[in-house]
Amino acid sequence: MQRLIFVNRFFHPDHSATSQILSDLAFHLAEAGFDVHILTSRQLYDDPSRVLPESESVRGVQVHRVWATRFGRGRLLPRAMDYLTFYLSATAKLVMLADSGTVVIAETDPPLLSVPCALVARLRRSIAINWTQDLFPEIAEGLHVPGIAMLAPLLRRLRNLSLRLARTNVVLGEGMAARLRAEGIAQDKIDVIHNWSPGETASAPAPSTTNPLRAQWDLGQKFVVGYSGNFGRAHDFATILDAGALLRDLPDLRFLFVGAGAQRGWVEARVAELGLTNVSFRPYQPLDRLAISLSVPDVHLVSLKPELEGLIVPSKFYSVLAAGRPVLFVGDRKGGMAMCIEQAGCGRAFSVGAAAELASAIRDLACHPALLAEMGERARALWAARFKRQQALATWQALLTKVSAGTS
Repeated sequence: MQRLIFVNRFFHPDHSATSQILSDLAFHLAEAGFDVHILTSRQLYDDPSRVLPESESVRGVQVHRVWATRFGRGRLLPRAMDYLTFYLSATAKLVMLADSGTVVIAETDPPLLSVPCALVARLRRSIAINWTQDLFPEIAEGLHVPGIAMLAPLLRRLRNLSLRLARTNVVLGEGMAARLRAEGIAQDKIDVIHNWSPGETASAPAPSTTNPLRAQWDLGQKFVVGYSGNFGRAHDFATILDAGALLRDLPDLRFLFVGAGAQRGWVEARVAELGLTNVSFRPYQPLDRLAISLSVPDVHLVSLKPELEGLIVPSKFYSVLAAGRPVLFVGDRKGGMAMCIEQAGCGRAFSVGAAAELASAIRDLACHPALLAEMGERARALWAARFKRQQALATWQALLTKVSAGTS
């Protein structure tokens, strides 16, 4: 079996979204007999001070960790230095690892990782595949990152060149595929494979009221509205917190935020500014506790700024469906996620700023447990039909088998 080399800044035991998804796939492929290698950094997403082993074998996967600076995510220029040093170290190591026929799969952390990977694949006569978790520089433009307007045209051309040089580009949904087609990427170089819920279980979702974490987190029998995952700049929290302020008169309702990220500090400050006592915070939960953590809330919040529709698919969406919980989505009401939720009848979608509508929907669900249960069952059914991990892993395995055999 030909060698597969996945390149991404984070891998097991890191619990960031791309790391968990990559870890699931890598372990599955190793069990299926593939020669799987991971080229990654020596740090963790939320703990840049921790140094992981330079090389190790984990569940049949050979992990190669390269040096990079570790300033963390707090400021733009130090983060750019982390990216640059990883590019340089990873490129040098990839030149050593790749050879003719090796399949190099580049993820998108750091941004534009497909560019150096495409160059090395060209140099070493390897096969390049891009696993496009998000689209850069469009994301940076949507978030108004300083200085990006001048650089974006050049960065887009470089990115598109790397996509055209690849054997195929795996995207997370039709919206992202449409974006690539609009950039001139041929349809036969695009494959849609959805992500999945890391740590998902085939067993039926646990009732929220019997969850042992409720006692530990002092939630009791309250109606819990949850947000779980990355507090990234791509997500709108103002609408959610404004809805929380409108619901402060309900003593048996609690908002639960689990995770970390760039906006967590702002969220905590805003909660204090509004004087909200109906909000609790918890850190990221270990992967082996993810399923039970996700079943704590009665309903989950998912958010994506409308200008980023088609550029990112929030990974928490798959986890909420797997947990069998209704989804309250804040973002583009006409976007792909909103349409998916409303067509399946597993939740509701709201425009950014529609705090009153969101608060009203939460009140309604809290007062109608039968409707809540019905939406949760539909969420689980949608997951089973379209987004189960085994379905995605099997699709990936078939694609890589086809590419390795030279028949794609």
